[in-house]
Amino acid sequence: MPHLDFTQPPFDVLSLAERQSIRKNTQIRYLTKNEALLVEEMQYLYVVIKGQIEQSLGGEFVASYLGSNHSDDPNNNDWFDSRRLPESLIESSLQKTTDTPIQLYQFRANEETLLLQVNGTTVDKISAQNHLVRQMLSDKLPERLKALQQRRSNHKAQDPASYTNQQEVQQIMLQPVREVHLLPVHIVDANSSLYDAARIMTQAGLKHVLVRPLEHIENISGTEDEMPLVLGILTDTDICRAISDRQDPAKTLCQRYTNFKLRTIKATDEIGDALLTMTRYRIHRLPVIDSNGSVIGVLGQSDMLAHIGHHSQLISIQIEQATDLSSLDTAVELIGRYIRAQHQNGVKIGNISRMVQTLNAQVFTKLWQLIVPDEVIRNTCLIVMGSEGRGEQIMRTDQDNALIIRDDYTHPDLAQFAETFNTHLATLGYPLCDGNIMMTNPMWRQPLKPFTAQIGLWFRNTDPMHAIYLSAILDGEYVCGDETLLTQVRQHLKLAHRQADPMFVRQFARAALQFGDVNQWWQKFVPLIGGKSVSADIDLKKAGIFPLVHGIRALAIEYDVLDVPSSKDRLKALVQADVLSQERASTLLEALEFFMAQRLSVALSTDDKHARQVNPMTLTALERDLFKECLAVVKSFKNQLRQHYQLEIA
Repeated sequence: MPHLDFTQPPFDVLSLAERQSIRKNTQIRYLTKNEALLVEEMQYLYVVIKGQIEQSLGGEFVASYLGSNHSDDPNNNDWFDSRRLPESLIESSLQKTTDTPIQLYQFRANEETLLLQVNGTTVDKISAQNHLVRQMLSDKLPERLKALQQRRSNHKAQDPASYTNQQEVQQIMLQPVREVHLLPVHIVDANSSLYDAARIMTQAGLKHVLVRPLEHIENISGTEDEMPLVLGILTDTDICRAISDRQDPAKTLCQRYTNFKLRTIKATDEIGDALLTMTRYRIHRLPVIDSNGSVIGVLGQSDMLAHIGHHSQLISIQIEQATDLSSLDTAVELIGRYIRAQHQNGVKIGNISRMVQTLNAQVFTKLWQLIVPDEVIRNTCLIVMGSEGRGEQIMRTDQDNALIIRDDYTHPDLAQFAETFNTHLATLGYPLCDGNIMMTNPMWRQPLKPFTAQIGLWFRNTDPMHAIYLSAILDGEYVCGDETLLTQVRQHLKLAHRQADPMFVRQFARAALQFGDVNQWWQKFVPLIGGKSVSADIDLKKAGIFPLVHGIRALAIEYDVLDVPSSKDRLKALVQADVLSQERASTLLEALEFFMAQRLSVALSTDDKHARQVNPMTLTALERDLFKECLAVVKSFKNQLRQHYQLEIA
């Protein structure tokens, strides 16, 4: 009699007692070709030892589950929980419905199939005590993806202690800011002297004090432990600057050298968010505020770095100090190492991608500063688009950038500057865009008025390329220069959309349906007669990433969400607008980040610079199970779009 392989998920995390319980409640189930599981047999967890099970819903193919005879790995058996209900995946429309009858999955053998049938009640009892098993078998996709994330970071671990150590980075990044040692709050009035501020810094052992502005001094009635947020910050560097300006510290007011454009962080925000803010704005201290808006402490850069042992800030410093292309190339290589290390440590792909976006933006900024005079920077706005603009690009794939120029400003060398910029980026490993969506293309290097006029044309025209161009600018994100130019472009996007044909969004959304459905992808792996599955790769971008990204983008246009470029922020806004439920939005984001993580894994393990193709049979049974479910999420989302926009089936 075949036995369960306790080295494979979801059984490899069981205790000895749990394994014994599973053994006692497992039996063999044999199915002939075309035989289906009976309704009363839908109370078990099944492991496919040999053969193939086809899962369907209402007569429509959903997925296949294969035994080890279809894999080069004899221990790579698929498994499925026949009790899992499909309504967690499929919603008939963008708005929830309550009158849709519940359908159950059907399971049929495509060939003679041998199954191990594990009692569902036994599995439930173990799940109640073992959270890892509970996560892997959860009906909720985010929970199962979390289990996969933990397993990836534990891939090389041999004992529970190693597992815990490898999870540490991820756990720390998700901790609230209040978990870090915070510096005490010391506040001086803006009309205090620099000498008084320096004396307080020395006594407190700090390199800064917070400063209460002159216009608020008379209105303040709290203690230093509970102060309103209207504050500035004065550092020892500011005092040194005053001395170098030959100012008398005893007579010079703090007001003159204080920075009142204060960045803050909430005590409940994640440490990863604080790190991202420090890196993006090149600051070393963040006042921390509580739920009442009161300052409860100051988060120092050195304290945070000591807490998390993280190195992205060091890369940021390397970029800032770069003086030529060679030194910038060194920093870019460090970004690549950072990505690999974070992925291996199990850090969520969303956290990695957003930090990489910040570091890449600093690379682009530094390169632009090395090429052009300050005058050009002041009168232009450099933006990135596509996945880089959305903060969803991790590998160095093709460039998507543009230059918005202030009206009436000209410089004879702008075209040459653009050429140098794009060429140098290619030298640094950011390939040129095949579609020529770069500032070397005059269409993407224009003054504000013709640039916005061009956008209006894209909304009115049915040329398919115009939808591509519009998608690019919708994903536009600021890099450096005059950010108000991008703000005006976004304002014009809203105006142009409101003036466009109401049918525009319907046609725009159609692109999300242009690639094959999930069943078409997975039917590639139906076994050949007498042999193993056809070896054919799935295109991660076409099958998963693009339909999700573009569908979310289309909904964002319809509901006037045009001021944020990332899929994550668009989903958040769509939830606030009551277009999607929070659960649905979370599921869509989790599926998107799963495909992004798979793409990164391909990039790190192969020489494929596009990192788009993956063969599901090279994945573990757990990864394959999640892959199928994420593709099912894509399918259900496409069905939502199809019904919402009344599009015919592609």
